[in-house]
Amino acid sequence: MKGAPTVAIVHDYLTQRGGAERVVLSMLKAFPGAPVYTSLYDPAGTYPEFRREDVRPLWLNRIVPLRTRHRLALPMLAFAFSRLTVDADVVLCSSSGWAHGARTNGCKVVYCHSPARWLYQTARYLDRGSLLTRLSSGLLRTCLVPWDRCAAASAAFYLANSCAVSDRIRVAYGIDAEVVPPPYSLDPAGEQRPVAGIEPGYFLCVSRLLAYKNVGAVVAAFARLPGERLVVVGSGPEERRLQTTAGRNVRFAGAVADAELRWLYAHSQGIVAASYEDFGLTPIEGAAFGKPAAVLRWGGFLDTVLQDRTGVFFEQPGPREIAAAVQRLASLHLSPDALTGHAAQYSEAAFALRLRSAVARCPGSPVVSV
Repeated sequence: MKGAPTVAIVHDYLTQRGGAERVVLSMLKAFPGAPVYTSLYDPAGTYPEFRREDVRPLWLNRIVPLRTRHRLALPMLAFAFSRLTVDADVVLCSSSGWAHGARTNGCKVVYCHSPARWLYQTARYLDRGSLLTRLSSGLLRTCLVPWDRCAAASAAFYLANSCAVSDRIRVAYGIDAEVVPPPYSLDPAGEQRPVAGIEPGYFLCVSRLLAYKNVGAVVAAFARLPGERLVVVGSGPEERRLQTTAGRNVRFAGAVADAELRWLYAHSQGIVAASYEDFGLTPIEGAAFGKPAAVLRWGGFLDTVLQDRTGVFFEQPGPREIAAAVQRLASLHLSPDALTGHAAQYSEAAFALRLRSAVARCPGSPVVSV
C-alpha cells in the first residue's frame, strides 16, 4: 500500500436503531468518507446520520418489504454478501453474521459484534417455532455453518467488542481476537429535550423490545417496587405484550430522539439492563451522564460495569433478583465524577485511535476471500 489506505465499511443491514448501527457511525468518524456497503437500507428505520453518508445497499434492497422485515432475508444474506466484492485497500466488516462474507482483494478486518447468534446460540436468541428457528435448523443451518467459518477464515484478523465475544470467536472459529470496545456516541453535552409527562427520579431501561432482552422481567420487577418508577425506551415485537402486563409505575416512551434520550439519562436515578448483551452499551451511556447501573452478570456487562463502583450485578434475569439489585443501587451513593471518568475510556476518540491502530497493522499482501 502506498500512502494512507482507502477504507470501506461493510455492515449486515441498516434497518434499525441499535448499538451496532451506532458503531458504524463511529467507524465513519474514524474513517471519514468511507463508503458503507450493506444488504438492506431503510433510511426511516435507522439513524438519520446515515443519510449524509455514502451508503451502497446490495441488490436485496430492491425487495422493498425486506427493508422493514430484514429477518425474512435470512436465506438470501449469505449468498448476497458472497457475491459482493469491495475494491478498497482495507475492508472493515461490522458483522454479527453476514458482512464478514464480503470479498476483497485488499485486507479484510472483521469487527465482530458476535458470531451469528442464530447459528451458535439458537435456543437463547430465537423464539421456539418462529420462522427464524425453523430456517436456522435442518438443511439451511447445515449449509450456513461451513459458510460462516469459511467467511471468518478469509479475514486478515478479527476484532471483538468485548472479552465475552472474543471467547466466542475463539470457540466458533479458532481465532484469537483483540478486544476493541465500541464507544458511546450520545454526547452528554448535546441538546436535551424533556419527554412530556415524565418527572425526574425514575429508573431507565433502554432496549429493543425483543424476547432475549428480558425487558419483561424488568417490568415485572417494578411490580415489586411500588415506590419506584421505570421508564422504558425502545420499540419492538414485545411492545404490546409488555404494555398489557406493566403496572402503573411503568411508562413506555417508545423510540425517542437523541435530545430526548439525553434528557432521560440525565434525569434518571440509574439504568437497569437484564438482557444478554454482547457488549453492554447502556451502562456506559448512563455513566457518561453520571448515572450508575443495575445489570445482569453476563457477557459484555462484565467489561462495562464495575461492582459497587459504577453499578451492581444480579445473577439471573428474574423479577426478584432485579428488584433486589435496584434497591441496592438506590442505596449506594456513587461518585458522578468516578462514573464519568469510567465512561471516558469508551469515548469515540479512544475508539477511533484503537481502530486506526488496528487498520495500520493490515498486511500488504492480498487476503484470500470466500
